Amino acid sequence: MNLSEIRSKIDAIDDDMLSLFVQRMELCMQVADYKKNNSLPIVQGGREDQIIERVKAQSPEEFSQASALLFTNIMDISKCLQAERNSNAELIYGVPKQFLPQEAQVIACQGATGSYNEEACKKLFGVNKSIRFFENFKDVVGIVESGRADFGILPLENSTVGSIAETYELMASHDFYITNIIRVEITHCLAAVKGADIEGIKRVFSKQEALDQCSEFLRRMGFEQLPFANTALAAKMVREKGDKSIACICSKHCAEINGLEILEEKAADAYPNYTKFICFSNRFYAPADAHTISVMFSVPHTAGGLYRVLTKFAVNGLNLKRIVNKAVKGTDFEAFMILDFDGRYSDKKVAAFLDDMKNSLGYFKFLGNFSETN
Repeated sequence: MNLSEIRSKIDAIDDDMLSLFVQRMELCMQVADYKKNNSLPIVQGGREDQIIERVKAQSPEEFSQASALLFTNIMDISKCLQAERNSNAELIYGVPKQFLPQEAQVIACQGATGSYNEEACKKLFGVNKSIRFFENFKDVVGIVESGRADFGILPLENSTVGSIAETYELMASHDFYITNIIRVEITHCLAAVKGADIEGIKRVFSKQEALDQCSEFLRRMGFEQLPFANTALAAKMVREKGDKSIACICSKHCAEINGLEILEEKAADAYPNYTKFICFSNRFYAPADAHTISVMFSVPHTAGGLYRVLTKFAVNGLNLKRIVNKAVKGTDFEAFMILDFDGRYSDKKVAAFLDDMKNSLGYFKFLGNFSETN
């Protein structure tokens, strides 16, 4: 046969495969209806393994693994379609009933007046809200979990140095829901008490991430870098110490409200420099303009585990926006993944997808359905 004849035969086989695939999916829908009517789970242990073993045994050795992959994909597609057919858009497994918040009364932030956390809060809620400041991230989460604050604000990732590890660890170890993501421009400067000279500065204090974002400038100047709880708290400490040999990295606004002198206006290594902050609550709430869903899960330690999870997004036509892989603290390199994708929690296809993910993964957490504000 010449190439044209070979391709013609392939096209004919493809047509047969498509027809058989459609027939198989139609039968799978009948299975879905039977399971629904008899209150049976979509995934039934052992059935999939039996099919894969039979396929591998009947395939030529050279195509055995490829045949297993083909049928695994077919069954994953089937499960996604069955989940959508049986889902209830108003009842998502693992997602609590939405609450409709009254106007927020108290918002929890880390740091002090003049911090970037406060700026994110004011950008989202306005300038007249009651803001309670806490020394560390864990305290912010704790006050929101207890219900003594309506919402909390935490930094998530920075355009220069990447993700904020502590925030992701708190997302994994605590139960709260992201309602908004807000982006704030970071304008780091070097500030010290009035009368200080940059040549006399020996030590610089700030949040570790802020020091990292200004690392080239700080190394070039030969300053000793000392981590502090927060940029605004570092500015407050420099003001109170009154020592002309120390300085801080903070925002220009923070320097001004603390009465500090700006020794270097542009201390950051890169411009523009942005940080994304999450706003979260202890109860599930999706704003009217929410368009992003975030989930956290662990990937099964099996061949093609991540591939099979990502296949579910493709089958459901869901657009992946971000993938983050994080090690679990205190474990032997175990990891969890955070995936953001376009969607509304009340959409039937999304509800089916969340059902499927919850039922098929060992560890799964719905993090929220939120809007993003620049």
